[in-house]
Amino acid sequence: MAVTKTHPIKSTLKKAIDYICNPAKTDGKLLVSSFGCAAETADIEFAWTCKHAIDKGTHLGRHLIQAFEPGETTPEQAHEIGMQLAKEILGDKYEFVLTTHIDRGHIHNHLIFNSVNFADYHHYHSNKRSYHYIRRVSDRLCKEHGLSVIIPGQDKGKSYTEHTAEKAGSSYKAKLKAAIDRLIPVSSDLEDLLRRLQNEGYEIKRGKYISCRASGQERFTRIKTLGADYTEEAVTARIAGRPRPSRQPKKDDKRINLLIDIQNNIKAQESVGFAHWAKINNLKQAAKTMNFLTEHGIVSYEELEEKTASTAVASDKLLASIKSTESRMADLALLMKHAGTYRKLKPIYDSYRKASDKEKFLRGHESDIILFEASARALKEMKIDKLPSAEKMKAEHDALAAEKETLYAEYKTARQEAREYSVIKQNVDSLLSVPKEQDREKSAER
Repeated sequence: MAVTKTHPIKSTLKKAIDYICNPAKTDGKLLVSSFGCAAETADIEFAWTCKHAIDKGTHLGRHLIQAFEPGETTPEQAHEIGMQLAKEILGDKYEFVLTTHIDRGHIHNHLIFNSVNFADYHHYHSNKRSYHYIRRVSDRLCKEHGLSVIIPGQDKGKSYTEHTAEKAGSSYKAKLKAAIDRLIPVSSDLEDLLRRLQNEGYEIKRGKYISCRASGQERFTRIKTLGADYTEEAVTARIAGRPRPSRQPKKDDKRINLLIDIQNNIKAQESVGFAHWAKINNLKQAAKTMNFLTEHGIVSYEELEEKTASTAVASDKLLASIKSTESRMADLALLMKHAGTYRKLKPIYDSYRKASDKEKFLRGHESDIILFEASARALKEMKIDKLPSAEKMKAEHDALAAEKETLYAEYKTARQEAREYSVIKQNVDSLLSVPKEQDREKSAER
């Protein structure tokens, strides 16, 4: 399980980078990586990129922390997950420094990235949407690496400290939720519930929202922040005996969903009501499945297998093409960054080499000299002997961007079709009860 949080860096960029690269915290800097810059000169390279941006914003960079459950991962695996997270959320366009700290009870990653990207010099916009995207990607990567994740909605908005406090039974929010759940059945209305909370030692504050504070708690907690079932309207409805908002039935849509295995479903075994709903749901999904087969002219199981396989292959091919295009775009953007810096600063570097008093010249142009040498090293590592023209590189990058957009539109359609056929085939297998042994025999005959 990984918990993420992020905050802006407004004035202490070098100090922040030096802190996360501390050798004592990063196993002698073995757990330090960077992209688009060198960790030692990242603050200077960040500033150079920001200098070219129209919308610079007010931040020098952003600091993302990804904390893992104690004992659940190794430093190397955590660092790998952090690198995958950085690459995916930043799209190979932002300079960043990634480090993994192992000096605490829990392993955690620090990611500091530029507030402006070096591909088109656009500013990074941090908001709820971007944060939830980071969290979704982090959870998915944890799953792929066999780590646990927080159940969506269950720990929404919780810091690592609060999450661990709740697991230990010391979270104020968890205790308040438990108190409200316990008092709702015996309360006549919302006012009665609040009086009962006061009798249990809670201080109540009224305003636009109702807030509660337990004895010893520093700040008030708005009850609406406890979840969908704890807004004033939701609590009032629960007292009146109406269903919880989180348990309201969802509207039926036209998508075909998997049939529920009622016989092996634990919830169906524990709840007669759920089992009854599952039977009705299965009938609806079976009807949708048969209609789909009829509409698409599929009359045999072999045809369905072939179509399922072909749509999956088509989707995978398009995804591979997108990844390849993105990789070429990332390499080209990095080349454009270093080539542009090299060209602009080469006259200054040439003057430095010709200067009779190099120390005096360096005092006035230290940042420029450091940047030039960093770009020269990067170009050498990329095995670039002759710099391509800036116009040619930009034209190629624009063409790749257009190609990616076209591929992605095709991929979205192909992915949806592949998912539909996969669900249809699984439903047909359930309806026909095709034994796994027969599937294996058919695969061996091909």
